[in-house]
Amino acid sequence: MIKGLSFFILIIIGICLNSCGYFQKPAVGPEDEIIVVADSSEYQSLKPALDSTFEKIIYTPQPEKLFTLKQIPQEKLDQYKQRKNLIIIAPFNSSSKTAKFIQASVDTSVRSGILADSVFEITKFNLWARDQLIMVLTSPTIKKLESHILKNRDNLLYAFQKISDNRLYESLYSSRYEKKKVEGKLLKEYGWVIYVEADYQLAQNKPSDNFVWLRRGVNTDMERWIFVHWIDNASPAYLNSDSIRAIRNRMTEKFYRTSDDSSYVVIAGDYYTTSEVNFQGKYALLTQGLWELNTKGMGGPFINYTFYDEKDHRIYMLDGSVYAPKYYKRNLIQQMDVMLQSFNTEDRLSKDRIKELLSAAE
Repeated sequence: MIKGLSFFILIIIGICLNSCGYFQKPAVGPEDEIIVVADSSEYQSLKPALDSTFEKIIYTPQPEKLFTLKQIPQEKLDQYKQRKNLIIIAPFNSSSKTAKFIQASVDTSVRSGILADSVFEITKFNLWARDQLIMVLTSPTIKKLESHILKNRDNLLYAFQKISDNRLYESLYSSRYEKKKVEGKLLKEYGWVIYVEADYQLAQNKPSDNFVWLRRGVNTDMERWIFVHWIDNASPAYLNSDSIRAIRNRMTEKFYRTSDDSSYVVIAGDYYTTSEVNFQGKYALLTQGLWELNTKGMGGPFINYTFYDEKDHRIYMLDGSVYAPKYYKRNLIQQMDVMLQSFNTEDRLSKDRIKELLSAAE
């Protein structure tokens, strides 16, 4: 009886694990591609709203899209069920095959919400593959659907960016190739840590300037730079666009210099933006733009998080830059973003993690 009960429990656990995605194959396809399942005529009507939402242009400095949309008819969905990012879209009252697919997929309560125009987005994770996002977008009419997309464009885009960042972090992070000795050194000396991949060098460590520079691909055609700068006994008043520009330029003028010391990095005048974001539960300013030499001749994109930590009364500036003139840089700057988001102060680390890193630094 006990053996039979144990076997039954194992079966139930197995079913639960499978439904939660543990035994699913990972989602596949380009990270920056979204498959759009839609009727061709309906897609053409909704394309301007979808393009402005998901195919947002960033400058690196050449224009690149955050995501590229690829439309397929509903009949081909089975061929794309393993893709990372999917949108299934149709007006609910349509007679198109995609609309009929959506109608057959929702329960009574969701159907009522759609018809009342109180529900237009249904999000599913790990439905057909692990680490997959499927977003169903529908409204009673095509005009209402278009309106909802435009009104909610930031949240819709963020959902795909967030899961993309999560997938990228999983692919980047590896304890086997982690420089724990460097991480432990930073934790011991400064009370914070950031994930350091094996390919990164500790290029500058300047306690007197509260500045640390991590560098990858030195003197190659694909360089990546991360710096962490902090201001002790600081005030949240530093959290404004002008201060961030001034502080970053001051740091890069001092430390991001050419080998002959004749030129240094500054923020370029074009495509400079600052927005308010949540960084690990803290109010932060996200700054994005282009860097260049003060003498021109080279440049690239950068991303910067600046926030105030109330516990240690510090302003932290986390900054990632890319120099890769021969390559598209959309995915590279996303890697910088994910690396910066690995930053943690000591109070956010477990005791075991602190012990592990400090032991590695000895």
